[in-house]
Amino acid sequence: MMQDSCGSVPVTEAGQARLCPLQAALATRPDVESYDDFGRVTLSLFRFIAAAYATGASDCWEAAYRFADEAPGITDSPLLVARVAALVRILRSGRPCQLCFMPPSCRRLSKDEAELMRLLAVARGKQPGELQTVVCQFVGNENETVTTRAVNALAVC
Repeated sequence: MMQDSCGSVPVTEAGQARLCPLQAALATRPDVESYDDFGRVTLSLFRFIAAAYATGASDCWEAAYRFADEAPGITDSPLLVARVAALVRILRSGRPCQLCFMPPSCRRLSKDEAELMRLLAVARGKQPGELQTVVCQFVGNENETVTTRAVNALAVC
């Protein structure tokens, strides 16, 4: 193992820089900008609602509704917030551990957020067999049907 010319990044004998495991994991996850407007709005709503559950603060709910009201291209913002909240409730009740959400202003996605956005993308792609497989991987068999319905409802909002 050698150092690069600056002496700060380990370089393998083949001349390729090695990333630390955390940097490698973050580099493979998409960031907020890789999604369309609907995806970015939905991700922000997931985060506001998760913050509401984590803190118990009603301001987070108000922020979610205000954000959805101001988002371009959203025709029924209260319905969108309700469907995001319904999916978060379903996921919170059916998982053995808490979901991990980043703050609304963060550009990176947590692993759970990336999986939720993957679920939404598959549902928006209208591939039902694939959606059931992805949902089952994310939540397991016990909440598969209700989660699939909630994701489909959110995707057509």
